[in-house]
Amino acid sequence: MLIRRIPIEQAAWHNLDFCDWPEEFPYKPDVKFRMCHCGDALTIDFSVSEDCCAATTDKDNGEVWNDSCVEFFFRMPGDAGYYNIETNCIGTVLMAHRLGKNKEVKMAPPQVLSTILRKPSLGREPFAEKKTPTQWSLRLVIPASAFFMHAVKDFSQLEATCNVYKCGDLLSMPHFLSWEPVETPAPDFHRPEFFGNVKFE
Repeated sequence: MLIRRIPIEQAAWHNLDFCDWPEEFPYKPDVKFRMCHCGDALTIDFSVSEDCCAATTDKDNGEVWNDSCVEFFFRMPGDAGYYNIETNCIGTVLMAHRLGKNKEVKMAPPQVLSTILRKPSLGREPFAEKKTPTQWSLRLVIPASAFFMHAVKDFSQLEATCNVYKCGDLLSMPHFLSWEPVETPAPDFHRPEFFGNVKFE
């Protein structure tokens, strides 16, 4: 995937088409994303339509994956680990650098998290699960400096790998969707061997 240096409104949408564990978790909400960059920042738009929605976590680095959650996992070139950026539908962010799901995890400090701009269409107030069809969107603007284990100042010409996910572990209709397929026996998004290639214009 090419991440172009253009306004986000001109970026192409990509669907989260893969429902990786359909026998146990068959529910597949409609989810798409688009990305662009401006050199020193990456912008990601998410658009979600789902049949139930929750946002119970309002503290950064909390358990956002239990809510209506979208995720961006990103590996810098030559990095033994990767970053996971997970955000629920009200813009509560979890960010870490890690070597695996529970391996050498370094959580992003508050001063890094505060630099990530969040624009959720549902506002910032937490709410319990709503079992009604809900459409929502989220924009994240992530400065290059937020990737706190690296000294990247400009994304231009960078070649990396990533995957994009949608989940809701504790929703009444739990689900696990991905941009690139994840071929594991059980849900596990922390698998960089299944990331797809991305190149920044």
